Amino acid sequence: MKLSCLPVSLYADLSAGRRTLQEWFALAADLGLDGADMSVAHLQSRDAAYLDGLRRQAEDAGVPITMLVTYADFTHPDPGERARQVDEVRAYIDVAARLGAPFLRVTAGQAHPGVEREAGIEWAVQGLLAGLEQAAQAGVTLCYENHTIGYAWQYFDFSQPADIFLEIVARTEGSGLQLLFDTANNLALNDDPLAVLEQVKHRVAMVHVSDIRQAGRFEPVLVGTGVAPIVPILSRLIAAGFDGWVSVEEASKRGEEGLRRAIPYVDWAWVEAGGRPRHAG
Repeated sequence: MKLSCLPVSLYADLSAGRRTLQEWFALAADLGLDGADMSVAHLQSRDAAYLDGLRRQAEDAGVPITMLVTYADFTHPDPGERARQVDEVRAYIDVAARLGAPFLRVTAGQAHPGVEREAGIEWAVQGLLAGLEQAAQAGVTLCYENHTIGYAWQYFDFSQPADIFLEIVARTEGSGLQLLFDTANNLALNDDPLAVLEQVKHRVAMVHVSDIRQAGRFEPVLVGTGVAPIVPILSRLIAAGFDGWVSVEEASKRGEEGLRRAIPYVDWAWVEAGGRPRHAG
């Protein structure tokens, strides 16, 4: 297993300029991570020189960029906006490749009022499939997440209900689209993450370890202090042969302290679940 982190607790500082991405990379290295994740919300430009600079900063810190997270809204009721979202994901595939990030997180889109189930699923499937050939050529793996709500989104994810998520997964089987499995998100609607995982574990390319305070409500807390069945989820993935990237999605709003507590917990949880310790041997 290799460990990275999506520092959601630092988003406010990154957005306001109180912390730079270079400072995030340095902190990630200090935390002992193997890689660092980042959001497209914090990119200042898609210019090649700027992106090359970010890549050098990360690599110089010893934590290459692992995943770039996007907020694709393929379920928007306006067909023009859906087309724009496809174009944007295509652009971010090129950005991820330029940054050296092997993974790009993609989402189905928001639960816009008035969008019916079948139409939303069809639009989501079309959008998720649209960039796969380009991504493969660029050496980037698209990972669709069992997601809740995106940064600056107005609505929750259209595919937050597990039955919709699973239908989209089924309709993209064999396409090359992989999954980013989050340990807590299904619980926000009282869906069972272990039952969902059992149906999709063969498609999981990366894991988000997150936690929420209680089932039925999306309230992120420090990883390991909520109700997410983190160790059982990791155990099932390990039993299925998973030994890839695990990302700590630290969203407890505790800032750097939250990161310093969550990352050792995930290292412990991985070993408790039956995995080999990082850097062992």
